[in-house]
Amino acid sequence: MKNIDFLTETILDSYTKYGAINMSENESFPNRENVISALKDIQSLIFPGFRCAEYLDEYNLRYITGEKIHRIAAVLTQETQKALIYLKKGAADSHCFNLAEQTVLSLIEEIPEIRRKIMLDVKAALDGDPAARSAEEIILSYPGLEAILVYRIAHFLHVNGVPIIPRIMSEYIHGKTGIDIHPGAEIGESFFIDHGTGIVIGETTIIGNNVKLYQGVTLGAVSVKKAMTNKKRHPTIEDDVTIYAGATILGGETIIGKGSVVGGNVWLTNSVPPGSTTIAKQETL
Repeated sequence: MKNIDFLTETILDSYTKYGAINMSENESFPNRENVISALKDIQSLIFPGFRCAEYLDEYNLRYITGEKIHRIAAVLTQETQKALIYLKKGAADSHCFNLAEQTVLSLIEEIPEIRRKIMLDVKAALDGDPAARSAEEIILSYPGLEAILVYRIAHFLHVNGVPIIPRIMSEYIHGKTGIDIHPGAEIGESFFIDHGTGIVIGETTIIGNNVKLYQGVTLGAVSVKKAMTNKKRHPTIEDDVTIYAGATILGGETIIGKGSVVGGNVWLTNSVPPGSTTIAKQETL
């Protein structure tokens, strides 16, 4: 059997050849586990008592809330600073730290507004799903709601110029729920994802208010060429639209008009007018 020293040297040699090492210094890439830990603390601030094992009462709620805010501020500021240094190579560490701290504090300040929006999403699920018995059941058990919540957190960081970290958050919840929402997408209020597995919402998608999606829906791009970066590649879904399971809607110029219904397994690369119903063509045997 080869000795440990030899095996260690071969692995270290691969680090030199192929890179992909993430040290702990500020100039390194953000740490995924730290980002996810901060994300879980944010989730537990939005739904206290639902997202982690803790005993809450009227006496300790203030203390626990303050403790989590301090922890989020410390951990997420450090990881955001790393992301900004990586993006702005050559920028001063102090500048990136100040920007990171300001952005993270703005996110914490935004939590009441995120809570307002996510409670509208909860209501949309409660109103739209006959199987739902209570808001609490939805908060505890609906993967679609959890994916929307993480999207709303990641989207705030994305639009405020934080690189990398929003994608870490969105891909973490993608792996957990099977729901892939790019943090760059623009999604309105009262959004309901039912079942959810296999849903894909691309980076430049725009979704209005009171929209409902079922499992397997893809809001994607016609072309996946790199030249399409920073261009509108994904569809626009206007208010009050329902899209049933397995539908695929592609293209940056494709608009699904207000109040429309898109049936299951429909393939669309063209716009449909408001109030329309689109169903998949059926073959006669």
